[in-house]
Amino acid sequence: MAAVARPRFNESGIELFSRKIGIFLFVVKDPAKRNSRNRTAGTMETKPIQSVTKDITRACLIEKVLPAIRAKWPASNSNNPTFLQQDNARPHIGNNDLEFIEAARQDGFDIRLCFQPSNSPDLNVLNLCFFREIQSFQYQKAPKNVDELVEAVERSFDEMKAKQLNHVFLTLQSCMIEVMKDSGSNNYKVPHLNKNGLEREENLPLQLHCDIGTVNKDLALFQQ
Repeated sequence: MAAVARPRFNESGIELFSRKIGIFLFVVKDPAKRNSRNRTAGTMETKPIQSVTKDITRACLIEKVLPAIRAKWPASNSNNPTFLQQDNARPHIGNNDLEFIEAARQDGFDIRLCFQPSNSPDLNVLNLCFFREIQSFQYQKAPKNVDELVEAVERSFDEMKAKQLNHVFLTLQSCMIEVMKDSGSNNYKVPHLNKNGLEREENLPLQLHCDIGTVNKDLALFQQ
């Protein structure tokens, strides 16, 4: 499970907010039951959790993700609602999970769960950047066991730069606009915004704007 937010910078371009909340692995450490060519019996082995259930997901959110958000979130915004978006995988807990809601309201925070629209992978920041980076890094390193795979995943997360993540949030906005243009469909291509060029020219926008005609058209569809 990985959690990221959009980076924040001051007018001089200095990063103000650690945008990478954390990456949390679904693995366990178990002693090896038998001797083998690579290790002796009793050696601790890293093994993936074979079935990630709602209970496991809830525990990860409450015990790991929420504390990481509280530790890294800008104090000035801790009282504002913070939305933690999940995709639609079956092990994810519902928005109204009482145990999560109670934990999410601690220390003055207001953290709420929400789901991305179904069948819309481009509306997931992790799909747009991090998961692709993991795959690329994994192919380069060719891990031979779970420990090496864990190292590759964590290193990929650590090496993701704020500039790259900021660009991806703009791509997310462009995908939202394309979805609206297509009346809610996903029959579009991810736009290319030349973000690197705009950044060199110091013209990279903070947010993209959607044509009011498109907004009104989609509002009419909702009303129908």
